Amino acid sequence: MGETFDFGGALLSLKEGRKVARKGWNGKGMFLTLQEGSEVDGSLMRNENAKNFYGDGKVRICPHIDMKAADGSYVVGWLASQSDMLSDDWVVVE
Repeated sequence: MGETFDFGGALLSLKEGRKVARKGWNGKGMFLTLQEGSEVDGSLMRNENAKNFYGDGKVRICPHIDMKAADGSYVVGWLASQSDMLSDDWVVVE
């Protein structure tokens, strides 16, 4: 891992299509990615309530940040903590 930067730099890196992580995270292999927005058919929604609500209409999925967690799971809709936003130990993950 190379140069470190603040959360603003992490957001810019995400917008450039890079993966980012904090050096201070304990879990190995953790990183964030920015998911671009998309539009899908409501019938393709995996959640039955959403599928029933949207029916055959279009669903706009908004851009969001996701995380690959230390246990290998994929967290959809990651939220930054206060310490994440104020840290200067963000790095680009290759």
